[in-house]
Amino acid sequence: MDVRATLQNIHMGPRKGRQVADLVRSKSCAQAIDILQGCPRGAARPIAKLIRSALANAQEHNARHQAGLDLDNLYIKTITIDEGPRVWRMRARAMGRGAWIKKATSHVTVILAER
Repeated sequence: MDVRATLQNIHMGPRKGRQVADLVRSKSCAQAIDILQGCPRGAARPIAKLIRSALANAQEHNARHQAGLDLDNLYIKTITIDEGPRVWRMRARAMGRGAWIKKATSHVTVILAER
């Protein structure tokens, strides 16, 4: 049984998030959270929070459906970070002009499975 958690429109560039996601892909959940707590990247904190959310979803699924998932044996089956919509801002430039600033967002999906 797979357990899923998603995070949408997070203010993080997808390339920066993928570098952090590569650190924890196919690791156990406890090991992944330990790795992310020691990671200095800004994307580590929301990804760790999302993994904790997926664990809570697994616990809720066990309570509702008596699925018998062992929470200690869950690992990160897939973690994908896709590009979200860009937020556009304007910055004032010289001689009355303006320059566009593109701020990236991401959609993060974590799927946990049991070993």
